[in-house]
Amino acid sequence: METVPIDNIKITSDENVLAKRAEALKDDDDKLMDVCKDFESIFVYTMFKKMRDTIPDGGLEEKSMGRTVFEDMYLEEVAKEASSQNNGIGIAKMMYDQFKRGDIKI
Repeated sequence: METVPIDNIKITSDENVLAKRAEALKDDDDKLMDVCKDFESIFVYTMFKKMRDTIPDGGLEEKSMGRTVFEDMYLEEVAKEASSQNNGIGIAKMMYDQFKRGDIKI
């Protein structure tokens, strides 16, 4: 089996897409805040998903593909809702301020 050096792996995650969007929209405040909120939503979703993974399998209902898809969709919507209310958990505002000050370079 041949191994691939880590240097040759290209990262194509949602965070990179959001970073590129943020760079293109630096001057437009509303759009920049939207990108920061999108990132916060992805972060919260990932955090919820990792929290769910700590719950042991078992219980009243067996784990099925349908249940897994439903739980993922539910967590995604909860994360979007949590990030969109008031100031979310504060990551979007913090990132926005850092982009506007020029602390974050892409």
